[in-house]
Amino acid sequence: MKTKIIAALAATGIATIAMAKENPTVGGAPMMADMTIAENASAAPNLTTLVAAVKAAGLAETLMSDGPFTVFAPTNGAFGKISEASLNALLEEGNKAQLQQILTCHVVATEAFSTDIAGMIADDGGMHVVPTVGGCNLQAYMEGGMLKLKDENGRVATVTTADVDQSNGVVHVIDRVILPAGQAG
Repeated sequence: MKTKIIAALAATGIATIAMAKENPTVGGAPMMADMTIAENASAAPNLTTLVAAVKAAGLAETLMSDGPFTVFAPTNGAFGKISEASLNALLEEGNKAQLQQILTCHVVATEAFSTDIAGMIADDGGMHVVPTVGGCNLQAYMEGGMLKLKDENGRVATVTTADVDQSNGVVHVIDRVILPAGQAG
């Protein structure tokens, strides 16, 4: 009898829903789909530099709001590719506007999972323009089965962990900091 019920559920697709993919971990920390982007990022040990930058820029409240947002979240290693002097300068109070622009170039004002982005890339013939809240236009494309983002300086970030569902959007972890046009890193 139990086998017949399971077979019937599988035939109707209900079993597929019950076995839905779990949210990926970030830096080994579980990410909770019922928590905000800011709350989950604070729990990830590989996003501590991003969290510090978001707080220094005064953007934590924004990333706790309803959204929806898509955030391309650079890891500590991504920030490590920026010189220590440049990073420390960005975190100073006098550079808050510049830091805000850099961070908002990692944010899109909609929720876009990797399948959505891949569909837009395919629909646009292999490259899709992604306008960010910070005014940057990223070029999204696929290479070797990986989602890539090219900033306005030609720097390329790879999505290393995709589709981290949040209560107010989705996070895609990336391996490089995105910079607005004309900014070197």
